[in-house]
Amino acid sequence: MTRPRFAEMLGILLILLTPMDTSAQGLKVTLLGTGNPFPMMDRFGPSTLVEAGREKLLIDCGRGASQRLWQLGIPLSGVTATFLTHLHSDHVVGIPDLWLTGWLPTPFGRRTEPFRVCGPSGTKEMMSYLEKAYQADIRIRIEDERLPAQGASILAQDISEGVVYQANGVKVTAFDVDHGIAIKPALGYRIDYAGRSVVISGDTRFSENLIRFSKGADVVIHEVAQAREELLRKSEAARRIIGHHTSPEEAGIVFARLTPRLAVYSHIVLLTTESGIAAPTISDLIALTRKTYAGRLEVGEDLMTIEVGDTVEVHRPGPNAR
Repeated sequence: MTRPRFAEMLGILLILLTPMDTSAQGLKVTLLGTGNPFPMMDRFGPSTLVEAGREKLLIDCGRGASQRLWQLGIPLSGVTATFLTHLHSDHVVGIPDLWLTGWLPTPFGRRTEPFRVCGPSGTKEMMSYLEKAYQADIRIRIEDERLPAQGASILAQDISEGVVYQANGVKVTAFDVDHGIAIKPALGYRIDYAGRSVVISGDTRFSENLIRFSKGADVVIHEVAQAREELLRKSEAARRIIGHHTSPEEAGIVFARLTPRLAVYSHIVLLTTESGIAAPTISDLIALTRKTYAGRLEVGEDLMTIEVGDTVEVHRPGPNAR
């Protein structure tokens, strides 16, 4: 065998024997927080981690996002970029923790690059005020602990509908959704990687634009809200809340029109704001959805993971793992 031919065969053999990089086979999604403004221990604030190759993208940063990341053993500094759907407090209240705790000289910190945040109009202004609010902490830690100033700097960007991020084979597309007249703009996101895709609705009422941008997605993660009719009759506040979100029947219509390989509920609002009127149950939520959608459906819980490859596999935390 000639030397060039031998080198060629050796190269092929090395390729065959090299362990395959499974990160290139699909997306991994972890629901860090599936709750709402209610301060619950089992459902933290809205936040979703999307891992694709070298990218770790965070969609919203609600209460407890940093704790959930470290539960997974992921350093806070490992988040590549954070994307905000809108600026309601329950979606952004975890930002100072992720930003500044991720800068500390600890295994869960050690950020040396700017903290990157993208979101609707107002995001850049909000982050500038956070820099002012925490300027004393930043100054003290640079002087006292010799932390790198670059790690506490912020790279914030206001974005609008369209492709908003591309790196290492990952494409993030933002699209407008309808969270109410006063809450504009509000965004959903589609993440595409290695021929796979996941959509995260953000907070929205039934949205034709979401359907348009979500066609062909493997996984659609959608918000949902429900209250008992008795509560809606009695409470104007409950009617306002429900009026800004998608009912399970409406979400079922979205799923039925898109036919994803997996439909998932997150940012789950099961409303009870008046004594004596119980919140709807998860079983109620599923039953109402089944009126309009018969496909594969999962009701999300914190730390549930979804691996999107040739198959779509769901793993739940704790004793319910499967």
